[in-house]
Formats: sequence, structure tokens, C-alpha cells
Amino acid sequence: MGKLELNKKRKKSALYNTAFELFTTKGLAKTTISDIVENAGVAKGTFYLYFKDKYDIRNKLISHKAGELFSEAHDALEASHITGFTAQLHFIVDNILDRLETESSLLGFISKNLSWGVFKDAFQEQADDDDFPFFQEYLNLLDQSDVQYDSPELLLFTIIELVSSTSYSCILHSQPVCLAEYRPYLHRTIDCILQAFIHGADVEKL
Repeated sequence: MGKLELNKKRKKSALYNTAFELFTTKGLAKTTISDIVENAGVAKGTFYLYFKDKYDIRNKLISHKAGELFSEAHDALEASHITGFTAQLHFIVDNILDRLETESSLLGFISKNLSWGVFKDAFQEQADDDDFPFFQEYLNLLDQSDVQYDSPELLLFTIIELVSSTSYSCILHSQPVCLAEYRPYLHRTIDCILQAFIHGADVEKL
């Protein structure tokens, strides 16, 4: 990567980091584009090279932050040498939950939109080309599995939406229970979802 590309990447990263700090401290409504560029140390014209307005950077930032979570979880999975698709999926879920539990501001910002960091084709206007391609890595894990699943995209979407929506309440509000108490039930539910998506499974008997 040349100096020009590195400089662009640094400026974009500065805008993302500054916007995240301001959105999670001041809130979206009280944050202006001028606040973002001044704190990031870039010109306002630079902002408009990447984003239409503050809502555009908010949306892309949600996708970017969610993508970072999946990227870190994937790196941890590779370092763990865990085998077997089911065990790998549970490991990724736990890794993401651990991170969200220690960073409530990140969870509050992402809210229930964790899937934005995965399904970029569905949210093309929010996607960032630099974000980690977790969906492709997920498909690679599936290819190594001895079990064939129907609708892999729908399977992953269902699990991510379950994890993000339920962990949000458990982590931020301990409602209806704290995350530690809820985790075993979450993992059992994920197992049930996996069973329901197995190719040829009789859902009525599950």
C-alpha cells in the first residue's frame, strides 16, 4: 500500500474513531460534522469524500465496528485450533459476548444491528469495503463440516439476531437475567437452531 492510500486510511480511521467517541458520549443528535472533523484533525472536505452526512458515518460505523468484532473472533478461533463447526460457532459467539460485556458503550452503539457487520450485500449503502468478510469465512467453516445445512445465510442471520437482541438486554440491563445466567440457555437455543437447519431435518419432530 502506497503513502497516498495509507494517508487516506489513517484519515478515515481517525474519522471513525472520533465519530464513535462523540456518538457514544454526546449522542448523535448533539454531534455535528464540524465536531467530528475538528476532533479528528481533518478538513471538512475530507469527511465528504467518505460520507454523505453524520447519519451515513453512523450507519457505516455500526457496520465497521460489528465487522471488527467478527474479525477479532475469527482471529481468536484460528489461534485456538478448535475443530468442528458447532464448537467453532459457539466459540465465536462467546468471544463476541465477552467483548460486548466489557464494552457496554460499543454494545449500546451497535444496539441490535450486529448483523450489519456480516450481511454487506443486504446493507450495501452501509457497507465498507475495508470491513472483514466474515460471511465468506463462515462459509469456509461450513465447507469443512460433515453436516450439511439448508440456507446457510438464513442460519447465520437467525443466530446473530438472536445473540445480539438477547445479549443487549442481559448485558445492559440484566433483564430478564444477567448474561452469565443466560449464556447456557443461549447456547442450547443455538444448538436447536442448528438442528432445525440440518439438511433433511424434520422440524416438526424437533
